[in-house]
Amino acid sequence: MNQVKDKKQGWLNRNIAGMGLTSFFSDMSHEMTTAVLPTFITSLVGPAFAPQALGIVSGFSDAIASFVKIFSGWMSDKMERRKKIVVLGYAITGFFAGLTGFAASWGQALAFRASAWLGRGLREPPRDALIADSVPPQSYGRAFGFHRAMDSLGAVAGPLLVFFTLNALGVKNIFLLSFVPGFLAVVAITLLVKEKPRMPERQTLAALWSDIISLPKEFRYFLLVMFIFGIGNFNRTLLLLRTEQVLESTNGIIIAGSLSILLYAFRNIVQAIADYLVGRLSDAIGRKIPLAFFGFFLFGIMSMGLIYPLVNLWFFVLLFALSGVSAASYTALEKAYAADLLPAQLRGTGYGVLQTIDGVGDFISSFAVGFLWSVVSPAASFTYAALLGFLAAALLYFIRNRK
Repeated sequence: MNQVKDKKQGWLNRNIAGMGLTSFFSDMSHEMTTAVLPTFITSLVGPAFAPQALGIVSGFSDAIASFVKIFSGWMSDKMERRKKIVVLGYAITGFFAGLTGFAASWGQALAFRASAWLGRGLREPPRDALIADSVPPQSYGRAFGFHRAMDSLGAVAGPLLVFFTLNALGVKNIFLLSFVPGFLAVVAITLLVKEKPRMPERQTLAALWSDIISLPKEFRYFLLVMFIFGIGNFNRTLLLLRTEQVLESTNGIIIAGSLSILLYAFRNIVQAIADYLVGRLSDAIGRKIPLAFFGFFLFGIMSMGLIYPLVNLWFFVLLFALSGVSAASYTALEKAYAADLLPAQLRGTGYGVLQTIDGVGDFISSFAVGFLWSVVSPAASFTYAALLGFLAAALLYFIRNRK
């Protein structure tokens, strides 16, 4: 009854606002570390091995997160409160993301980054289920779009803070500073988000498998499309590294690094604006067409621009804007579309499976793009990514027409 009452009060209720504020602080924290990660990894391994090392660090971290998402989502369906897992996940992420900057080797950086992303894996499926539980179906797009917008605003604030303080503080102190917003994220989720207890259910691995195979058929089709897109959707740290390397030829390494961070902040501003707009649009016209075009197709266009990029700042402004719109579309709309397809009692499980598929795809893509970059050429790596983006767009549209 309490959940129903909250829904009638409108989509922007206390839970949605609280989880949005939590994501703002959390993303501010780990995006500060993401912004300086390419520079930090390069300082540990040198420029020749940096693309492959960065791809391994980013991809393996995503894979570790994916392994726990299916269990955390399913367990949240079986617990009295999903919030306990969410709080623990935010605490782990904030602590280990900051600790990454104190690694003495790229192997240690991998261990710390993977631990931070383990926390992300714990928190994300039950958090997304909490969002869906807190609003009526006709408001899924706006609720998830608002949450992603707050997430993206944190991803703006973090790199901007790095841009203005990096020269004064140095890379390691940026990691240290990231502990502050990470702690505030834990405080916000603990104090602001309320959840009505539910009756716990059985918690056996047999029940997990039974719940997975009972997921709707249309949702399983969607998982296939997201996997195909995911194996080409390279980590944004590789976008930063590509930008640094191209702009370095005319600006020098220090200015190129600062420009890439500023461009990254601009990208996240674009994403924050697009998050809510595409979510609201999807409430009006449906999820699939905006997801196929703005999410997958624009990703393919952006990847094509990285094959033989112009050594021009405005060219990269355009590419980072396309990256922001694309990221806003596939991160917000995949979850809103999943909420349309999943029954309430399987939402945690469904989000866990979806985000596991995302994580496995991220691991494959980051490894594949980094490997192709180092062994063949940057052009080969981004051609691979672009083709898979276009294929996912076509498949999603095909499924829509088929239905």
